[in-house]
Amino acid sequence: MTWHDNHVHALRIIEGEHGTGTVILDIDHIPEWLPDEGSGFRFRIARADLTFLGVTSLKFALDCAAASAALGPFSLHAIERRTEPRERYIATVGTLRLNWPVGEISFEATGFEQRLVAEPIVTGRQWLTEQERSAA
Repeated sequence: MTWHDNHVHALRIIEGEHGTGTVILDIDHIPEWLPDEGSGFRFRIARADLTFLGVTSLKFALDCAAASAALGPFSLHAIERRTEPRERYIATVGTLRLNWPVGEISFEATGFEQRLVAEPIVTGRQWLTEQERSAA
């Protein structure tokens, strides 16, 4: 799965047991880039919930001031997963790198799941409008 250029409209944190939690991202997921008749692309996009389970060590850095642009949803560049040894366990660390504005989100998690909230639509944009998102 890839989340390149997926826009994030909301981030929700749900408290869990033993200091862990759940992090849910409300995203415009792009499952398919469709070559356009010209040199560009159209995009198949669906509203989705991207949920990370058993989250600890959450770090969130987002610099909207450096972008010198209007406030809006942030856009993912990529999601990277790696393992790192800890004193008593091997952690799975996720890093969500942002391509606009500058920033990243990182955490340890036991897993993730993604659920489409609506059927995909095809558009020339890499995001859904509020009207398109509300129809879901």
